[in-house]
Amino acid sequence: MPGRPRDADLGSRLLAAAWSLLQSEGYDALALTSVASRAGAHRTDVYRRWSSKAQLVVDVLDVHLPPITEVDTGALGSDLRAIVADFAASWSSPWIDGLVGLTADLQRDPDAELAFRVMAERRGAPLRAAIARAMKRGESGELTDLSLVGDVVEGPLMHRRMVGRQPLTTEYLDTIASAAHSLLTGISVTP
Repeated sequence: MPGRPRDADLGSRLLAAAWSLLQSEGYDALALTSVASRAGAHRTDVYRRWSSKAQLVVDVLDVHLPPITEVDTGALGSDLRAIVADFAASWSSPWIDGLVGLTADLQRDPDAELAFRVMAERRGAPLRAAIARAMKRGESGELTDLSLVGDVVEGPLMHRRMVGRQPLTTEYLDTIASAAHSLLTGISVTP
C-alpha cells in the first residue's frame, strides 16, 4: 500500500519559513519545530532534511541571500563597486546579528561548515573573476591568493555591521571599493 503522496513544494516551504523566522526572530531564537509549524509541516519533515539548525540555515542562506552578480564593466574600479554593493546587500540583512551564533554552531557541525564554505566560495567567484579580468587587462599585477582580496572587501563590511553596529552607507561602500582598487593597482582613487 503506497504512503501519502510526496509534497513537491515542501522543501521550498520549509526554506521560506526558516528564512522568514531567521529575519524576524534571529538565529539564536530559530527552532526547527517553529520552522515546521510555519511551513505547515511536521517536525519530522525538517529533521529528515536537516539534522541541525546550522545545516538548515546554511541552505536557507544559499537560497535567500541576495546574489553576488557577475559583472564586467570593462574596468576594475566599477566592477569592484558593483560587487561591494552586492556584498553589502547581504551584510545589511536583519538576520546578520545571528551570524555569531551560526559560526559557533558551524564549529560543532562539520557538514554544515563544509556547506557554508562551499556557499562562501561560490559567492566569492564574481570577485575573483573580476580580479582575473583586471590582471588580464593589465590593470593589476599578478596575485597568487585571490581570496585575500575577498577578505579585504568583505572583512570591513562584516566588522562595520557586527562589531561597529553601523550601517553600510553609500560613502562607506565607495571607500571600500576604492581601497580594494588601490590595493590591487597601486593607484589611489578618491571615492
